[in-house]
Amino acid sequence: MPQPKKGPRLASSPAHERLMLANMATSLFQNGRITTTLPKAKRLRPLAERLITFAKRGDLHSRRRVMRVIRNKHVVHVLFTEIASMMEQREGGYTRIVKIAPRRGDNTPMAIIELVTEPVSAKQATVKEAEAAAKVAADKEAEEMAAATDAAIAEGAAADAVEQAVEASEGEAAEADKAAEDLNAEAVAADATEAQAEEDADVAEEAAEAEAK
Repeated sequence: MPQPKKGPRLASSPAHERLMLANMATSLFQNGRITTTLPKAKRLRPLAERLITFAKRGDLHSRRRVMRVIRNKHVVHVLFTEIASMMEQREGGYTRIVKIAPRRGDNTPMAIIELVTEPVSAKQATVKEAEAAAKVAADKEAEEMAAATDAAIAEGAAADAVEQAVEASEGEAAEADKAAEDLNAEAVAADATEAQAEEDADVAEEAAEAEAK
C-alpha cells in the first residue's frame, strides 16, 4: 500500500479518507461539535475551516464547491445561512480542538472539535471598525488628491492655452503694425516720387517757354 506524503492515513484508501472527513464535517456543521480521535480532529479542522470560508463568500460557485464535499443540502443551507453569518466578523479560527481523556481500552488520544460561536470581543470589533474607517478615509483622501491633481492639470492646460492665445494675438498685432509701417513707407515714397515728377514737369515747361520767346 502506498504511504502518504504527510501525516498518517486515517483510512484504508484516499477515497475512504475523503468520505470519512466529509461525513465528520457534515456532523460538525449539523451538531456544532463532535468527539473523535485527536489525529482525525487535526485532519478535519483545515477542511471544515475551508468550507466555512467558501460559505462566507456566499456565491453560487462557492456553494457548488461545498456541495462536492457536503452532500446533505440541509446542512449546506445551515452552513451558508447560519454558520457563515456567525463567522462574519472572524478572519479565521472558526473551529477549536479541546483535548479530553484518552479512550478506554486502547488509550487512543481523544478530542472535541467544535465551532467557535462566541462573538468577537468588543476590542477586536472596535479595532476592525477603526481599520475600516481609516481605509475609507484613505480612499476618500486619495480620490480628493486625484481630483485636485486633475483640476490643477486642467487649470495649467487652460493657462497654457490662454498664454498661447495671448502670444498669438501679440504676434498678429506686431505683424499688423509692421505691415502698416511698410504701407506708410510706400505711401511716403510714392508722394516723394509724385512731387519730383511735378517739379520736373514745371522745369520742362519753363524751359519750353524760354525757348519759345
